[in-house]
Amino acid sequence: MPAATFVDSHCHLDRLNLDAHGGDFSAMMTATEEAGVSHMLCIGVDLESFPDVQALADRYPHVFASVGVHPLYKESREPSAEELVERASHPKVVAIGETGLDYFYAKEERDWQRRYFIAHIEAARETGLPLVIHTRGAKDDTLALLREHGQGEVKGVLHCFTEDLDMALQAIEMGFYVSISGIVTFRNAESLRDTVKALPIERLLIETDSPWLAPVPFRGKPNEPRFVAQVAECVAELKGVPVDELARVTADNFFTLFSKAQR
Repeated sequence: MPAATFVDSHCHLDRLNLDAHGGDFSAMMTATEEAGVSHMLCIGVDLESFPDVQALADRYPHVFASVGVHPLYKESREPSAEELVERASHPKVVAIGETGLDYFYAKEERDWQRRYFIAHIEAARETGLPLVIHTRGAKDDTLALLREHGQGEVKGVLHCFTEDLDMALQAIEMGFYVSISGIVTFRNAESLRDTVKALPIERLLIETDSPWLAPVPFRGKPNEPRFVAQVAECVAELKGVPVDELARVTADNFFTLFSKAQR
C-alpha cells in the first residue's frame, strides 16, 4: 500500500471501461485500493441510471453517491427539487449533482439548463447537502444563479475546474471548493496550473472524472480512480508540498465538505 492515501472526489464507477482488468469490476476495485485510494464519490448524471450509482455505494462501504442530472443530459427526465430531495435521503447519498451549466457544448440551450440547475440548488438548500457543479463557459450565470437561489445557504464544489482564477476565488468566497482533475497534467493546461498555484490548498479537492480525462502518463487511455494518484502528484508539485500532505489535506477537505460521508 502506498504511503499516501487519496480520495477520488468525482468518478463514474458505473461507466468505467474494465478492459484493463479483464472486465472484472472487483479486480478494478482491488487495483484502486492498492494504488492508495481510500474513498470515492460516484457521481450521478441522470435519474435513469441513479439506481446503479446507489447500488455501488450500497455495495462498497468506501464508495459514496450523488444524485443529479448533468447539464448536457437534455434527454434525461427533468429533475424536480422534490425528487432530488427524496432520493438524497438515502444514507450513502452525500451530494446533489452533477449539475450546473455548460455553454461550451450547449450554448444555445440555456433555458432548460438554468431550470435544471435551479432545481438542484433548491434541493441542496432543503437537504443541506453540497452541490457538485459542472461549469464550462458559463461563469457569470453559474455564480449569479448560486447567489440568487442559494441565498448564502448552499456550499459545494466546482468539479473538474478549467475556468479562470477569478471564478474560483468568487466561488471560494461563497464557501465552495475547487476540484482538480487530470487535465492539470496536460501539456496545454498552463493556465490551469497557474490557477492551482494561486488557490489555497485548504479549498482544493482532487478527482479523476473517470472514465474520462486520464492524466499523463495515461492520457488517451480509459481513466480509473486509481489514477487520482497522478493528479495528486502534479498538484503537490504545483503547491510545493509533499504528496502525502496534499493527499491528507484534500481528504480532510472532502470529508469537511461532504459531511454526510463517513471515513
